[in-house]
Amino acid sequence: MFKPRYPRPDTYVPATIRPTPVPTETPASPPAPAPTALGGLLRQSPGTMLVLAAGGVAGVLALASVAVSLLLAVAVTAVALSVSAVVLLFLVRALRQEFRNH
Repeated sequence: MFKPRYPRPDTYVPATIRPTPVPTETPASPPAPAPTALGGLLRQSPGTMLVLAAGGVAGVLALASVAVSLLLAVAVTAVALSVSAVVLLFLVRALRQEFRNH
């Protein structure tokens, strides 16, 4: 009852992969230029560089606005906590003085 029963192993046989023969190139053909990251993209239209720059600026502005809003939220929270701490301190001091007088 407490003896574990393991499943039988699969009978899967992996397929063998045979490499395809590479055709030999003639020495007369010039070697193809190495592709660059933006090489093919920049050759498509003359305004592509402007679009990429505008997209980069928009991304930086979006990240900056998120960072500023997070810092503003932290600042507002800090001010609210400090004001509530001062009010709480005044209330505690007022209650202590009332109990000393009576």
